Amino acid sequence: MQDITTYRVGDATVTKLFELALDGVDASFLYPGADAASVARERAAFGPGSVDASTGLLRQSIHSWLVQTPERVILIDTATGNDKERPSVPIFHRLNEPFLERLKAAGVAPEDVDFVLMTHLHADHVGWNTRLVGGRWVPTFPNAQYVFSGRERAYQAALSAQDGSDAVIRDAAKLGPMTHPPLAGVYEDSVLPIIEAGLAREIVVDGSEVVDGFRYLPSAGHSIDHACISFTSRGERALFWGDVMHHPLQVARPDWNSVYCEFPQAAQASRRWAMNHAAETQSLVFTTHFAESSAGRISRDRDRFAWQFV
Repeated sequence: MQDITTYRVGDATVTKLFELALDGVDASFLYPGADAASVARERAAFGPGSVDASTGLLRQSIHSWLVQTPERVILIDTATGNDKERPSVPIFHRLNEPFLERLKAAGVAPEDVDFVLMTHLHADHVGWNTRLVGGRWVPTFPNAQYVFSGRERAYQAALSAQDGSDAVIRDAAKLGPMTHPPLAGVYEDSVLPIIEAGLAREIVVDGSEVVDGFRYLPSAGHSIDHACISFTSRGERALFWGDVMHHPLQVARPDWNSVYCEFPQAAQASRRWAMNHAAETQSLVFTTHFAESSAGRISRDRDRFAWQFV
């Protein structure tokens, strides 16, 4: 079990809850639009925690963030989950990971969680929303309110229904061409059971405060209504930026879209916006797929950005 890593943001503690290490990721797969020479140049800036120097393969992580304030217990994204049927993605398929044991080691039981905040509804961000009990998917956090974008939910439901209504939602979003659909089956096992249990809270992603100190900031592109989640406490700021980036290579190359980005044009714009926002607000950034500590800060020098792990 990995050591528990905890940060302080104002009155809150933020703890990384590790699920999976992805230690052999080929950059040419993750960033299909990147040329090999540029990848090699950018890769050289990172140490062994992010890049395997002997192979050139990238290291990533999948995890959640546990935020504990004096009043509330909040989870931000819920990783991949156990027992999920994901045959098209073997690393996600029928997992058996001690995620809840790691939550317990941080001093929290599933019943203690007050809110689950989701940046978007992809497989590796909603998996622990539910667990398999007696052949049924039931909410893992039975006392929590699960908060997510109403547009994300509607789009996932439309894709599940296969009735063509997803095209109407895409057109209304005006994000440009879609190049990568979300993984099938996720809505049915990780979102719908939450709705049926009466624990879902659908929101409009418009920057409004949804829980004390937490705001959903629009950053669509990776998904149809992806949000970065900002948190402020006693003048200190954090930014949980979900999947606007998948590896620190993209800090220097925000034009590189991951293979998983659904709407590439919008994803590039959101990536630049997120870095500008993080630098201007001096936010401590909590990523979902960077390896090492997975947390850091963004700095800007004219038109170039830099990442520093903390």
